[in-house]
Amino acid sequence: MSAKPYLGPIRYPRPLAAGSRVVVTAPSSGVEPPLHPRLDLCLAQLRAQGFVVEEGQCLRAEQASASAPAAERAAELERTLMRDDVDAVVPPWGGELAMDILDRLDWGALARTRPKWVLGYSDTSTWMLPLTLRLGWATAHGPCLMDLVPAQDDALTRGVLQALRLGEHGVLRQRQSRAWQRQWTDFATAPASAYTLTEPTHWRSLHGRPREAFDGRLVGGCLDTLMHTAGTPHADVAAFIARHRTEGVILYLENAELSPTGLVRALHRLRWAGWLDGLSGLLMGRSPAPDTTRAHQLRHEGALRQALGALPCPVLLDVDIGHLPPQLVLINGAHAQVRWTAEVASRDGGLHGGGEVVQRFD
Repeated sequence: MSAKPYLGPIRYPRPLAAGSRVVVTAPSSGVEPPLHPRLDLCLAQLRAQGFVVEEGQCLRAEQASASAPAAERAAELERTLMRDDVDAVVPPWGGELAMDILDRLDWGALARTRPKWVLGYSDTSTWMLPLTLRLGWATAHGPCLMDLVPAQDDALTRGVLQALRLGEHGVLRQRQSRAWQRQWTDFATAPASAYTLTEPTHWRSLHGRPREAFDGRLVGGCLDTLMHTAGTPHADVAAFIARHRTEGVILYLENAELSPTGLVRALHRLRWAGWLDGLSGLLMGRSPAPDTTRAHQLRHEGALRQALGALPCPVLLDVDIGHLPPQLVLINGAHAQVRWTAEVASRDGGLHGGGEVVQRFD
């Protein structure tokens, strides 16, 4: 396994269009039978947008916390990524064991193939980020396929596949959401359900500033899984930061399940691997992870301040990233401009301010 980081320009997949082939496979968790009606709705939604949809063999089952044995999952993903007639690979969602496949992929062979769009978050980050860092592929961190039912109509999620219709030199502009979802619906009992967005969205500055502005290449994903690959050949973010130092790098992360003390440990692990050195900015997503109300124990907010408070770069919190949807589509490798101002009440009773991310595929 070569430890050499990719040193060339970011490679953007060709834009999706009518007739593009999208393969749905599950390199981590599969979809159990009670959830097949939800899966079928999402597949139909892809077809309704003009895509040719192909199902992989590692998809409609779950055994030992994965869709199939590791060798089968890795082989199917590798075959799919190598095919020239495939334009995108979209897993149904993340899971727990994508790490199983990393050493089973032929990275040398993948380096010689045309990049494909990959979309997802959570455990999808485990194998998606190496595609960017090791091969230079632009990859899309955003809602998974199982989020894309026909009734899903919030602005961020509605624009997910439009983002993949952009190619090199495309521009993707996104505003922060108006509201977010606290609780997930049971897809088995309500397969067509869309998000229930009840909580007002408020991005915040960790340092308490009224505004933040920073630019750089995007890189990041789910902290819970990436903390285990940080500093390895699969996740040499330090080399990515060094290569793009003149234009800057924006790291984005989301904490799915880590306790406050676990969060501190994970962020120390990234710091030791060089992920926090020389950043132009850091985006932290909203977190559904367990917190505590006990006065003598560290809380989530305190964990972030303890681990990130000394960073010299801007840090924005509660950004639309991760397991409390909706979420932005963040393209690993794209150049982004982040602009945020604290929200203030207007005369009409509304709020002005908030955040915007503009990405350029250059």
